[in-house]
Amino acid sequence: MGTNDGISPEFSRGEKDVPDPSLGIPADAAEDVIISIDHITKVFSNHQTVTAVSDVSFNVRRGEIFGLLGPNGAGKSTLIRILTTLMKPTSGTAHVGSFRIIEDDEKVRGIIGVCPQNSTLDLELTAYDNLDFYGRLLDVDEDLLDKRIWELLGMAGLSDRAYATAGTFSGGMRRKLEIVRAFLHHPLILFLDEPTIGLDPDARREVWRQISLLNTEQTTIILTTHYMDEAEKLCDRIAFMDRGRLITLDTPENLKKAMPGGDLLEIGIDGPAGPALPLLQRYTSINRVEVKDSLLVISSNQGNSVLPQILNDLESLSMRVTSISIRSPSLEDVFIYLTGKGLEESVPGEIRAKGGH
Repeated sequence: MGTNDGISPEFSRGEKDVPDPSLGIPADAAEDVIISIDHITKVFSNHQTVTAVSDVSFNVRRGEIFGLLGPNGAGKSTLIRILTTLMKPTSGTAHVGSFRIIEDDEKVRGIIGVCPQNSTLDLELTAYDNLDFYGRLLDVDEDLLDKRIWELLGMAGLSDRAYATAGTFSGGMRRKLEIVRAFLHHPLILFLDEPTIGLDPDARREVWRQISLLNTEQTTIILTTHYMDEAEKLCDRIAFMDRGRLITLDTPENLKKAMPGGDLLEIGIDGPAGPALPLLQRYTSINRVEVKDSLLVISSNQGNSVLPQILNDLESLSMRVTSISIRSPSLEDVFIYLTGKGLEESVPGEIRAKGGH
């Protein structure tokens, strides 16, 4: 991963991924890298100056599902627009495949597929005709186009709705059609920008299945999302972004392992949980305590052993416990640890207990 002031040291992947300044590709891993991003910055100036992407550098490996994870406004979509040549960076550069995003923009567009956040289907056309029209725009060989359309309709589970208009489809069906449409010309790289936003849980799981299936064809997939479960389910590696900066990059497993604090205890209280904080600050085995209304979220290296003592303290305060759970850290917990807030909203005030990190 490229150097970046916003990256937490314990989460850094070291010098191996630092890009070569002349090529934007690390000299010892050029064959494995399909996208290299070298100090990309994007600044918008209107009534006020806003830095949407700030000095971001990292590499994407051939064939992986790579996640860009962060809240709305983190810079994910702006970075995608830059990589897909829809927008020029203020500074920095990137290679997509062997092509430069600014100098070789037409060649870049020839090897990528893009599924944007907002729907671009023609709702008055059938599913087949939406794919046929797009294939002709891409100059897909007419002798191959019909076969390819039926392959993709089958992949999306839409063969029986081929001649139904897209306007009659559910949100999940439309999204699956848009995703395979972006895959029509066998792109080397597929960009999916918030592919499941606004979908119900069943439709999201169907889209996940489809993304995994597309990846089996050795296509590299870049996925932007603010759903932690989606990133954890699909992605080989994840880059956290916040306020335009790259915070950290690693596999989901390594991100969770690198987080200090061990187990997470979640204790529900029948009433406000705040009065328990002074007592919990006494424990050297507790690293952090987070209060969410009537819920205590406690980070501890000795979760099982400290729990009985905590319950005794809560009983002494006449605080009735309504629920107890002990779990390993999630990606949401990692993001909160690194940024001090969740993806949707800021986290209530956190204390660092005596002896904590």
